[in-house]
Amino acid sequence: MTTRDHAMRLLGHRLKQAGIATPDLDARILVQAATGASDIEMIREPGILLTQAEEKRLGEWERRRLAREPVSRILGSREFWGLTFAVTAETLDPRPDSETLIEAALDLLKGIPAPRLLDLGTGTGCLLLALLHECPGASGIGADLSEGALAVAASNAAALGLDARAQFIESEWMASVEGRFDLVISNPPYIPHGDIEGLDEEVRLHDPMLALDGGADGLDAYRALAGLLPDHLTHGGQVVIELGTGQAAEVTTIFEAAGFGVSRVVSDLGGVPRALVAHMPRA
Repeated sequence: MTTRDHAMRLLGHRLKQAGIATPDLDARILVQAATGASDIEMIREPGILLTQAEEKRLGEWERRRLAREPVSRILGSREFWGLTFAVTAETLDPRPDSETLIEAALDLLKGIPAPRLLDLGTGTGCLLLALLHECPGASGIGADLSEGALAVAASNAAALGLDARAQFIESEWMASVEGRFDLVISNPPYIPHGDIEGLDEEVRLHDPMLALDGGADGLDAYRALAGLLPDHLTHGGQVVIELGTGQAAEVTTIFEAAGFGVSRVVSDLGGVPRALVAHMPRA
């Protein structure tokens, strides 16, 4: 039998020895989840003993984390934009860097009372649902090729009370999408095919390849979207799209060649250019 505090310190030590990037944070999250303790209880009651069931649960989670399974996948959920999203093997794990897209999109939606939104490659639905949460008058569609991902997104919408304003459809980009949209947002696959083997195990072994592989140079999705989006945007409609590291100049060129005006490139908190904002010229 061990206490919450001792379990955290011991697990953190083991994770650190194994080269896990955030051992203490991971240990705290896993111990808290295994015991069901609140944030306050973790602080005020560090000496509470774990039950046998809690120790067994934590031991299994430790084994999985040491095998480089992300904490979010062990627990089945991830926080994004202050909201909780279920994640599964069929969905990309939402990253804090992608919140840069939400900030950029919200700036663009100011003054539009009932915008129509489209999220391409929706995965968990985190981009679309975060925007719907912030914009009560908005409605939108999330499109994805994965039936499994669409089921997760629909479940997340229901859990967040947003299902009345969100629709999820199976589509290869805009192939099954009808109508025009005030804003299109997307986190497309952008990892060059040859770089995938060098990714961290947490990504390479657990994120779906469909959401990672961007073709030989990582730019296949951008070329496809730049050619298809004009027929699905309202006059002056906006696009917010995630960028891979070092891709800002090339993606800007691709979108400008398709007739878009690139308004700006927004950096994430680490200073990496992360979101390209583009618009169709008004008629």
